[in-house]
Amino acid sequence: MQEGTILKWMTTVGETVAKGDSMVEVETDKVTFEVEAPVAGTVTELLVEPGDVVPVRDVIARIEPAAG
Repeated sequence: MQEGTILKWMTTVGETVAKGDSMVEVETDKVTFEVEAPVAGTVTELLVEPGDVVPVRDVIARIEPAAG
């Protein structure tokens, strides 16, 4: 797998997410899957739009980690 297409965001900027929450749905040439939040915190930025094709491991969103 080299790249994936962003299908839809399940979160928005300013939303609080828990580690493991589904954030975005991505489609590859073989599967469609959901990417989970790697940390708990507040979504500060979504860097790609639905329909964008992005390489694997590219940063697609930013989360300000929760204090504690």
